[in-house]
Amino acid sequence: MIIALASPRVASSLDDGLDRIKRLMSEASAQGAEIVCFPEAYIPGMRGQDFEVYPFDETHQERALQAVAEWARAYSLVTILGMEKITEAGRQIVAVVFDARGQIQGYQTKNQLDPSEDRFYVPGNTRRLFEINGVKFGVAICHEGWRYPETVRWAAARGAKIVFHPQHTGNEKAGVRRTKWGEDGPYYEKAMMMRALENTIYFGSVNYALRFQESPTSLIAPSGQCQAYLPYGEEGVLVQEIIVEQATGMLAKRYAPERYQEFK
Repeated sequence: MIIALASPRVASSLDDGLDRIKRLMSEASAQGAEIVCFPEAYIPGMRGQDFEVYPFDETHQERALQAVAEWARAYSLVTILGMEKITEAGRQIVAVVFDARGQIQGYQTKNQLDPSEDRFYVPGNTRRLFEINGVKFGVAICHEGWRYPETVRWAAARGAKIVFHPQHTGNEKAGVRRTKWGEDGPYYEKAMMMRALENTIYFGSVNYALRFQESPTSLIAPSGQCQAYLPYGEEGVLVQEIIVEQATGMLAKRYAPERYQEFK
């Protein structure tokens, strides 16, 4: 299966963000991708960072959903869109999954928020699997995949061959410019490797093309090796073939939760 990880720059407006999404979807489709994933809360942008988030209400939300649904159908491309969802409880970070007909398969909410996000967002409380052409996949959003590995194992133990990881890690205005994968700031790259290796599945981590990126958009193989990545801070789409049979989920399948009962 051919997958795509799309890394756009921070958008200055909804129109700008949608234009970048459409262009990267077109590039992914032209390279034969069957599924594309975008970064965390890309529409309208991750709150609490060092860039302005443009106004975003329910009207904007519906417009974005309709536009991406149309392009998913036009390009016959399963699309995972990281965005903000306005609910009665407050704003949630979600990944919206569109099938290749442009229909919404469902939402994966971000359920484990970083402490710094509590003032902007409310957490979700459910997890789910998705499927494309008989291949199951899951989504763990940013902090969940970094600090709560059980979010990835949840999907892997239920048959996911790949877990997509929309994230925002880094800054726009100041920071360290990294150039080589795994050097100088290895935590995030090491965490990516572990999420794949400890579950024997693929792990696709998708970041914004930030000027001072702390972790690049990367695809990690079930062996734990980095199969490919986009250069730090570069806008573009990473298109790669995954060998589904190699994602055995062997280690995840051996997880035995019944052995974690509290001793009395």
